[in-house]
Amino acid sequence: MPSEGEDVLEDYREFDGLALAGLVRRGEVSAPELVETAIAAIERLNPTLNAVIRPMFDEARRAASGPIGDGPFAGVPFLLKDLLSQVDGIPTSQGNRLWAKIPASGDNELVTRWKRAGLIILGKTNTPEFGLTPYTEPETFGPTRNPWDVTRTPGGSSGGSAAAVASGMVPLASGGDGGGSIRIPASACGLFGMKPTRGRTPVGPFIGEAWSGFAGEHVLTRSVRDSAAMLDATHGSDIGNPHPLPEFRGSWLEAVGRAPKRLRIAVSAEPMLGKAVAPEVRAAFAETVRLLEELGHEVVEAAPPVERERFSLAFLTVLAAELRADIEFIAALSGVRVRPEDFDASSFGLGLLGQAFSAAELAAALRYLKLSARSVLGFFETHDVLMTPVLSSLPVKIGALQPKPFEKKLIRFMGHIHGGSLLKKLGIADQLAAQTFEFIPWTPVFNVTGQPAMSVPLNWSPEGLPIGMHFVGRFADEETLFSLAGELERARPWRDRRPPV
Repeated sequence: MPSEGEDVLEDYREFDGLALAGLVRRGEVSAPELVETAIAAIERLNPTLNAVIRPMFDEARRAASGPIGDGPFAGVPFLLKDLLSQVDGIPTSQGNRLWAKIPASGDNELVTRWKRAGLIILGKTNTPEFGLTPYTEPETFGPTRNPWDVTRTPGGSSGGSAAAVASGMVPLASGGDGGGSIRIPASACGLFGMKPTRGRTPVGPFIGEAWSGFAGEHVLTRSVRDSAAMLDATHGSDIGNPHPLPEFRGSWLEAVGRAPKRLRIAVSAEPMLGKAVAPEVRAAFAETVRLLEELGHEVVEAAPPVERERFSLAFLTVLAAELRADIEFIAALSGVRVRPEDFDASSFGLGLLGQAFSAAELAAALRYLKLSARSVLGFFETHDVLMTPVLSSLPVKIGALQPKPFEKKLIRFMGHIHGGSLLKKLGIADQLAAQTFEFIPWTPVFNVTGQPAMSVPLNWSPEGLPIGMHFVGRFADEETLFSLAGELERARPWRDRRPPV
């Protein structure tokens, strides 16, 4: 490996995580050398992208200079999304100014497993407050920018991790997905992003489940094999897991190199929750359909039925309730009353609605979503995979999805007068439900069902922006998805595509 300057950075970016671990294992490079190269990359790129909001360079240097074990990623630099992932003594800010002051009281189970796999944690990445939005623009830390076009969002809520991996700071980084938050930024940044089956990776011990079971964690990667190998290393229940799965005894990494059987793949570009799809996205979808047919799969135009308005409002009701609980919890933990000034307008406004919903309305929303999930899961009795786009458009401009200045002022005013009930009476919940899923009209459905789903970077727009395609598998069948992803990666490789930043 070259010893200095740009040559080091360019050489480093050529390798995925497993390849870097192989260099360490063979003694061609040391873990401390990799850490210093990654630190140099972060220091060079982060002022432009704002992906890393809490460097942990001293901790990384200490970890790299000690025993790194024999895990599959031993010595590989890694970044953590600053939302669910806790590291002892380090605040997990969740994009919020109050949480940013409170050190974690231990490593959570998944962080423990990532360390056991040999990863060296260099810092924490930017996320919208409480992971709420499909863009990454928290008031506390400022917006993260997309390395393919710095005027655009990298998506959310794992936008900081996606920007870091796409730009070459690290070969892989953690993400969480409660409504698409791994798949959305993977699409926006030209990465591979797998949301595993509900319960496949641990979320304890500091929470019982995230977002009523909708959310789970895994990684964003440049290669399919890194994602598969990481799931091999980290899957399995932890104590008290409310969604335990039967033990998987195979290897997802092996599945990546194995061609799938001829699959019956349902395809649809019609939005499940939104209403409009951009022409560039429809063109990319059509190109992917042709690719699947060329690969010999049976392709049928079909999709599971979803009641757009009712599903959207029910999902929003659950998020609003969860958000209000988050707001009240951190205010109490910080010893302050709930104040609009301590939260971003978008999350505080939704939290106001969460305060206005009754317990019966929350229970009704959850019942409806669970019943809808049964209908969607039934569709996969006769289809192996569903393919849709990930996003309805190209990555939007920074600020495009933010509340307008007058809306922010209104939200803060309503917060001071406890106006959640008034917002509800004005029909704001219905308006938000109609607007929220226009950019992400497919991904949240499969957080409700708990199915594995992935974004695969198969297409780029004429101006060079990534367009991910969304593949959903049967419940607990990551094996088919990884096998299909490996086939797609070999047929349409993306590793040579580099963003301008």
